[in-house]
Amino acid sequence: LSISSLKCIISSLTSLEFNSPTVPLSKSPLPLLSTAYASTMSIPAPVATGTFLYLILGAVLLGLIFASRLTGRLTKDNAEIANVVVIIGTISTWLFWLCAWMHQWHPLIKPIYEE
Repeated sequence: LSISSLKCIISSLTSLEFNSPTVPLSKSPLPLLSTAYASTMSIPAPVATGTFLYLILGAVLLGLIFASRLTGRLTKDNAEIANVVVIIGTISTWLFWLCAWMHQWHPLIKPIYEE
């Protein structure tokens, strides 16, 4: 993969929008879902970029395990354990990063308490 192809992939991921078609509320299967909210839902660009980078990281690590299995540095049992560790570790670190990012997305600087 070249740098320009990675930039193209990242730009296409950041432009993803999950828009649902505007359906009149009388015909909507979910009457509580307003059409205004449904048409503005999209994935923020940093989330798409970060998710893509974690996918690349996981794929690279799995590739390294596969290569070390082919060269004989890892036995079959150790390679299977390493695959599980890499998959669980990548998902866990991605989820931790996503939670940290979402907590900082719309911070409450001065919360208003009800009395």
